[in-house]
Amino acid sequence: QVQLVESGGGLVQAGGSLRLSCAASGRAFILYSMAWFRQAPGKEREFVAAINWSGDNIGYTDSVKGRFTISRDNAKNTRYLQMNSLKPEDTAVYYCARRRLPGWSNYIQLSQYDYWGQGTQVTVSS
Repeated sequence: QVQLVESGGGLVQAGGSLRLSCAASGRAFILYSMAWFRQAPGKEREFVAAINWSGDNIGYTDSVKGRFTISRDNAKNTRYLQMNSLKPEDTAVYYCARRRLPGWSNYIQLSQYDYWGQGTQVTVSS
């Protein structure tokens, strides 16, 4: 059984920063790629960033490139999303997810992930 627990969300002014954490439990966690998705009210869940098991492959959606950084600490079974220069349009519930199978192909697709956390709210005020 894999469990993912996000933390670190909150209310921040535009231009501010937050660091999200995703703590994982369960076997074989470190062998799988992990991703962050977000869902704003009335919108579909969208890909934000992903990282493979070694950290050698990283991907971001265009809107967060240069502002967000994804990282992982396999020793702590934890993934992070450092979010800088936050904008009001970054407001959403942020979810971490574990990829269904080892690998990296199609890493932006929601269907590639099978375990999800409960989400953490990020609100950016203007």
